[in-house]
Amino acid sequence: MPWLFLILAGLLEVVWAFAMKQTAGFARLVPVLVMIPAMVGSFALLALAMRKLPLGTAYTIWTGIGAIGAFLVGVIVLGEALTPMRATAALLIVTGMIMMKAAE
Repeated sequence: MPWLFLILAGLLEVVWAFAMKQTAGFARLVPVLVMIPAMVGSFALLALAMRKLPLGTAYTIWTGIGAIGAFLVGVIVLGEALTPMRATAALLIVTGMIMMKAAE
């Protein structure tokens, strides 16, 4: 169950990051109303996952899911550039997540 909580927390991190981008500096209300509960949910699920998972593993996976998810949303939804260097950086993040889990 802690891994499910952690994955859901990471996915909510992607939701709130995307919603934050859509707020245009907190000038648009609807994205703010999506962002805040997604943030609270993400932190709550992370806290539940951390009851059983090591801090370093849980935090690395949570931020990794958020980083890779936000990167993919940026490229796919927002049309941000997919350069070789950005793709390599994303691959390194995924590699770090895998290594952290393997070292657990």
